[in-house]
Amino acid sequence: MDAFVTTSNDFYLNRQSQFESNARSYPRRFPLALKSALGSRLIDVEGNSYLDCLAGAGTLALGHNHPEIIATLQDVLRSGLPLHTLDLTTPVKDRFIADLLDTLPAGLRAGAKIQFCSPSGTDAVEAAIKLAKTATGRNDIVSFRGAYHGMSQGSLSLMGSLGPKEAVGQLLGGTHFFPYPYAYRCPFGRGGEETAKLAADYFERALTDPEGGINKPAAVILEAIQGEGGVIPAPVEWLRTIRRVTKDLGIPLIIDEVQSGIGRTGRFYAFQKAGIIPDILVLSKAIGGGLPLAVIVYRDELDTWKPGAHAGTFRGNQMAMAAGSKTFDVIRQSGLVERAAEAGGRLRSELERIAAYSPFIGEVRGEGLMLGIEVVDPYGAPDGLGHPPFGPQFARAVQADAFRKGLIIEAGGRHGSVLRLLPPLTISDEDLGLVVDILGSAFQRLERKAA
Repeated sequence: MDAFVTTSNDFYLNRQSQFESNARSYPRRFPLALKSALGSRLIDVEGNSYLDCLAGAGTLALGHNHPEIIATLQDVLRSGLPLHTLDLTTPVKDRFIADLLDTLPAGLRAGAKIQFCSPSGTDAVEAAIKLAKTATGRNDIVSFRGAYHGMSQGSLSLMGSLGPKEAVGQLLGGTHFFPYPYAYRCPFGRGGEETAKLAADYFERALTDPEGGINKPAAVILEAIQGEGGVIPAPVEWLRTIRRVTKDLGIPLIIDEVQSGIGRTGRFYAFQKAGIIPDILVLSKAIGGGLPLAVIVYRDELDTWKPGAHAGTFRGNQMAMAAGSKTFDVIRQSGLVERAAEAGGRLRSELERIAAYSPFIGEVRGEGLMLGIEVVDPYGAPDGLGHPPFGPQFARAVQADAFRKGLIIEAGGRHGSVLRLLPPLTISDEDLGLVVDILGSAFQRLERKAA
């Protein structure tokens, strides 16, 4: 490998283009080859420094190479512990389970069961679907517009975005999509608080209507704040209605906290804002301390599947379990859940200040350190609510400008028009200020260029 060591980003990018598949995505938006990382900072092979507000799509709750995580991993490597254990137990695994259960609200923690999955969120979603179907004997699944639950065949069928599904063909049958309470682009053309009420009423009426045409589903799956769908927080009353209706009808409620969990939204889990308890909780990303790990946690009444009903060769990742336990400990000891709420609130206020003078920003939204900026086209015809149309070309321009200035942010949502911020929970006030400065300047340059 030494023959390939060089200080040129282009060298590695050209080799990546030569050998990796056309499905690669991030290198197209962030053309760099990484050399090192620490905290919120990335360094490429040319020595350029970047502020990372992508953080492994929310995986790196403590940022890159947190010293306590590194020390924990070194301890595991020195311990002689087998690193590959399938689903055999170890002291490290037992400790992780106890630590994970301690993060749960009491209503889910009591009697909870845990299934370790292959180490990705999409497999955990597959497990949740299989569990619900096994426990209920039913087949249909309810999902929501704008949803993102992974890229496997089953989880892809629950995705709102049509792009990744168009070339695949037949997916999981019996999926029904309901409106998500996206007030800025209200699916009912009303907007504001009325969006959530209309969406909740529609959901309840559809599932209780004997002429509604929908078989009683095996489960309802949702995100308490949609991530890839455009950083859209679900209102509290909508979540409470969904929980009430599913409970009354005996339909398991699956909540996907793969991206929003582990303190990111200013609560340990985003669903806690509504005071509800899901039947099945899907977790991945940050629970492994930066290493691959995925689980579902569920009510023991649902534990009806047979031994081997869901398996996976790499579900016994001891390094990830040890790193996950340490992550929970650091978050708790350092008050990072409260920090995410406070720092995220300040960051959102600063972004709203930028939005007040920029015609290219339609809305700033989100919770904690999971924030989004909906970029609009101020020259296009407004919709029925008076909002300008989506501005994906302007979102791409701001994203590229920010990257040139040393800031990495993701874009998502409808038409890729929402700039998404997912910095580590450990990001400093100084770096938060830099995020604001870079984005503010990028929108100012966009306005001058478009004038």
